[in-house]
Amino acid sequence: MNNNETLAHLTAQAEMHGADLPTLRALIEEASELGAGRALSHLGLADEHAQKDMTELRELLGAWRDAKKSARRAIIGWLVRVSLALLLIGLAVKLGLTELITR
Repeated sequence: MNNNETLAHLTAQAEMHGADLPTLRALIEEASELGAGRALSHLGLADEHAQKDMTELRELLGAWRDAKKSARRAIIGWLVRVSLALLLIGLAVKLGLTELITR
């Protein structure tokens, strides 16, 4: 059973025992908010600086991704240039053009 099914099952059980649906919904909502608050507290994100910290972390992560993308592009560019240079050197050797260099 997943969480939604468990919650629906518990709600149906409580309703069968006399609890009314609005009270159950309010109780579930309150418990959810309390659980979310505890989770944020355990993560150290329950203070007034948490929003700013999360924004800064997202910006830092975005910058890291941009840097990785730029580094990848630069490396690929250099590999293409080196490959073309080696190809030209190979063609020059194959065609006997090395004599032009040694003169």
